[in-house]
Amino acid sequence: KAVVVSVNYRLAPEFKFPIPLEDCYTALKWVEANAGLLRGDSKKVIVGGDSAGGNLAAAVSILARDRKGPNIMAQVLLYPTLDFDFTTESYQKYSKGFILTEELITWFAGHYAESRDDLQNNLAAPLLTENLRGLPPALIFTAEYDVLRDDGLTYAKRLVEAGIQVEYKCEAGLIHGYFLIPMFTTRIESTIERIADFLSNVKVD
Repeated sequence: KAVVVSVNYRLAPEFKFPIPLEDCYTALKWVEANAGLLRGDSKKVIVGGDSAGGNLAAAVSILARDRKGPNIMAQVLLYPTLDFDFTTESYQKYSKGFILTEELITWFAGHYAESRDDLQNNLAAPLLTENLRGLPPALIFTAEYDVLRDDGLTYAKRLVEAGIQVEYKCEAGLIHGYFLIPMFTTRIESTIERIADFLSNVKVD
């Protein structure tokens, strides 16, 4: 019973950071302002995404907090890209042979960022955000065999430390991008059910 808005943000490499993020923030403001036209509730706006979309959802949550709105009810992040630190255990173990490789992440990062400094910007790498207080409740999924697994786990722990309501789930035996792979239909349905359950029970101040 939710209205789903898919944001057609401009893509890198033609439009590099922070343009895609600013597009998402503009869309967020539009959705809040036009919720009635969409037969939605402006007080129950949720952001979410998978992989790079998870990065944008996390970053737009930070941006909305720092710019004093719009208010976001919750964020749903599926195996998000949250940092460009290739030294984590999951990077060391799964950097080759599991679809999303270190080489591919490096390629993506080089197309998204104008410079190395951009990759150290917390809005490109949300894990670098020092203060996570005041962010929306979060549901975070990771996949066991994914270089990004430890990004999601670390972010979940840091959000908890900041007093944020968090649910975290590492999907055992799965790989990056599983949500879009038909052979994992049963697990995808389970993920959708968990998202629905989380959103129906999320506590908003």
